[in-house]
Amino acid sequence: MKISARNVIDGTVKEIKKGVTTAHVPIDVSGATLTAAITNESVDELGLKMGDKVKAVIKSSDVMVAVI
Repeated sequence: MKISARNVIDGTVKEIKKGVTTAHVPIDVSGATLTAAITNESVDELGLKMGDKVKAVIKSSDVMVAVI
């Protein structure tokens, strides 16, 4: 597979939390967690399960910064 996105990060699926239509998939990236929100259908089509090695692909036009 080739992809144009430059932000591709290797990680491991920590768990899969399916909702009515959308699943939250926390991905462990060197001790930090990124959470993907994808459709339940995508989880099934990809055959995702806990412990799978995956790539988190981040495509965004904006990055926001907040000061607390």
